[in-house]
Amino acid sequence: MNNIIIDGEDNPITFIFAHGAGAGMDHEFMQSVAKGLAFKGIRVIRFNFPYMVKRAEDGKRRPPDRAPKLLEAYQEVIEQVDADKLVIGGKSMGGRMASHLSEVDKVAAMACLGFPFHPPGKPEKYKGEHLAELAKPCLILQGERDTFGKREEFADFDLSDSIRVEFIPDGDHSFKPRKSSGHTEQQNITVTVEKLSAFIKEVLNEK
Repeated sequence: MNNIIIDGEDNPITFIFAHGAGAGMDHEFMQSVAKGLAFKGIRVIRFNFPYMVKRAEDGKRRPPDRAPKLLEAYQEVIEQVDADKLVIGGKSMGGRMASHLSEVDKVAAMACLGFPFHPPGKPEKYKGEHLAELAKPCLILQGERDTFGKREEFADFDLSDSIRVEFIPDGDHSFKPRKSSGHTEQQNITVTVEKLSAFIKEVLNEK
């Protein structure tokens, strides 16, 4: 499998971790979470969507591919992975794409880190309609101050009972807190890894 990074290659359970719109699979946030999960006994598979592969080749910034192409690329990765059941997810856009692949047989659950419910300042452009019908378990980890969906907005979001939401203290879209909050970015990454690893092991019946 080209264009893939695997952390914890020999670990028994698998999480596919897709990147967000603006940065690829080797971004610091992606690395930190992947390595943290690998330490917890989870095999983490990262990949770049096609537009990000092209950026890596020539250095030119491109907008993301259209959703059908992103979903096709994600599904190809799922099909290549040697696991009967796995958890899929991603950062922002990557998590949103994963949430549209819940019907794939191999997929036991989904995990979304910073779900982009709407563009910042445009709550009327809501992108979470399908979440009301989600049947498989899904974890959403959301920064309390995320401008793509703040904590106080969640009362207005129609989410399936299969979705579990956990908030990252004072986090923005990348889970970074303000210095004045008393929290640190590293603490929030640690919290993210703890909550995410526990969820993955729970849905895959691993302790």
